[in-house]
Amino acid sequence: MGTYAAVVLAGGAARRMGGVDKPALPVGGRPMRDRVLTAVTDATPRVLVGAADAVPAGVLVVREDPPGGGPVAAAAAGLALLDPDAGLVALLAADLPLLTRAAIGDLLNHLDEENVDTEPAGGGSAPASPAHSGLAPAHGGFASPARSGPGDGERRPDGVCFVDGDGRRQSLCGVWRVAALRAAVDRLTVERGGSLAGAPVRALLAGLVVREVAWSGEGPPPWFDCDTDEDVRRAEEWAR
Repeated sequence: MGTYAAVVLAGGAARRMGGVDKPALPVGGRPMRDRVLTAVTDATPRVLVGAADAVPAGVLVVREDPPGGGPVAAAAAGLALLDPDAGLVALLAADLPLLTRAAIGDLLNHLDEENVDTEPAGGGSAPASPAHSGLAPAHGGFASPARSGPGDGERRPDGVCFVDGDGRRQSLCGVWRVAALRAAVDRLTVERGGSLAGAPVRALLAGLVVREVAWSGEGPPPWFDCDTDEDVRRAEEWAR
């Protein structure tokens, strides 16, 4: 699978949870952000974007510009710490307490698979089925299943991410080619007049070719994120 870096985004406002430091909330006795960092313990480097009092040894910490500027600004700050020749990066939300190394390995393996024919960017918008694993251009809304046929081009995927049972992409539980993300950051910075504050992730990934993967492993879904107190309680039950 080769080497990869990891950028973990921990700067959200957690408005639905009263503005607490959500990634620091414990699940299974450990802060959620530490559980995510453990899932990528073999990544080099590991970068945490956001405020943190203490992090595991060897983890780099940086703040997005401006602080609280959202996931795209945070992703840009994390990417800036990677070597110029970095190849792959796991881009992850910090509130994924059920993420495992096995799930990361699954993503890396799918990114290494041979290319398949894809539909041109801007194709249909039918939801992907839970068993879907293919390539489709990134866009807003549900994922598009890849199709092949006369006139379709062939392009290697720019990244891979999980989709949930309803076919929704979990874009911040994925692995991406660093060059593709950096080009997307540059494009979006120009489009937004120099500021990435408040930019949505779907705008960053627009035009990228994404391989979508349904979780087929054992245990709870690794893309499960904790946006509410009830989500944290549910994750705690799964983590027992």
